[in-house]
Amino acid sequence: MHASEPDDSESSRDAADATTATDAGLEPPTESALETARRQLYRAADHLDLDPNVVERLRHPESVHEVTVPVERDDGSVVVYTGYRAQHDSVRGPYKGGLRYHPDVTRDECVGLSMWMTWKCAVMDLPFGGAKGGVAVNPKDLSRDEKERLTRRFTQEIRTSVGPTKDIPAPDMGTDPQTMAWFMDAYSMQEGETIPGVVTGKPPIVGGSKGRDTAPGRSVAIIARETIDYLGWDIEDTTVAVQGFGSVGAPAARLLESAGANVVAVSDVNGAIYDPDGLDTHAIPTHESEPEAVMKYDAPETLSNEELLELDVDVLIPAAVGNVLTAENANDVRANLIVEGANGPTTSAADAVFERRGIPVVPDILANAGGVTVSYFEWLQDINRRAWSLERVHDELESEMLRAWNVVRDEYESRDVLWRDAAYIVALKRIAAAHDARGLWP
Repeated sequence: MHASEPDDSESSRDAADATTATDAGLEPPTESALETARRQLYRAADHLDLDPNVVERLRHPESVHEVTVPVERDDGSVVVYTGYRAQHDSVRGPYKGGLRYHPDVTRDECVGLSMWMTWKCAVMDLPFGGAKGGVAVNPKDLSRDEKERLTRRFTQEIRTSVGPTKDIPAPDMGTDPQTMAWFMDAYSMQEGETIPGVVTGKPPIVGGSKGRDTAPGRSVAIIARETIDYLGWDIEDTTVAVQGFGSVGAPAARLLESAGANVVAVSDVNGAIYDPDGLDTHAIPTHESEPEAVMKYDAPETLSNEELLELDVDVLIPAAVGNVLTAENANDVRANLIVEGANGPTTSAADAVFERRGIPVVPDILANAGGVTVSYFEWLQDINRRAWSLERVHDELESEMLRAWNVVRDEYESRDVLWRDAAYIVALKRIAAAHDARGLWP
């Protein structure tokens, strides 16, 4: 059997339908994270002489935990939410991945995102596998006390599935360092000892790492900088637009501006601000410091988030949510380079358009991998009970990102493939080798 052709009819049909739609320049009615992740797996596998049985194993998560999470609201009523924890692959080490609180959290989304985490950890050569989870809830509808009760109850529901050598959650959409502190405390209280390594992304006062909050954005800036240099551009003549001025977009924008780039547009959920002469990104409040404050900044022009994606700039960084670059707008994108800050911002159909137009897309599993990399640093610090300085974290992150960039660049050049394919090839080679070495339990 060819590595890119799964043997069950439903999956084969899905892959064939998606390929036909992409070839025709059409967008499937909905493209879930799981469908995208599987399609990217098949494409990368086509470039490698992989055992098809390994590819078949990687199509599926090792386990998915679905739990009900009853929470008492402040008014005394009880609401029951649904929570998930998808654990994709642990051949290289414990599962690793975020927990998100969002109304659209589903089983398939968690599975797809857990697959991306497997690839991301392998690209960075971290001793982790992939996981992802969350609760289907709008965190904006919860008070602080309600969010704490939700977190503690969710922790209890999945407690036997996580642990510092088993599965290590981290913050994601709708969660933050405080959420991780509650999670760690709830887990530790049940275990009878303080176990900071059960989660990463905690406040430094309870075992978190300095620099973890800005790490994904820092890595986006590092990879964007290296790509700009690789393409032979002068960074001081490079214009940048960033969709999403939150925990990823804001640090990326500020670091690129500090490196000399001209950041001309940023946005939040309410819209974008644009100044062709360049924005002072350090003067714009981040979403964390002042939620939804971007539009309050005095700028010459305001745009919609959709219009930001179509600006005539050198570099576009989609750093907000997934599936924003689609077949509908890919032909209108005028950027010369796309660096993915969010997870899965580009659909397969849009990827095909960008390939045809010759617009390079540096994938999320490389660009925003600073988050999981500093999470690994945090995990090491917790195990050793020894905190690192912020300078050391930044230096170590720079080294790890450059090492990963060099390996991906070598695959990109030697195989004459897309940047996304090159990153997936690096990941799959490492994962397949680990599976081959360990074998299959009877």
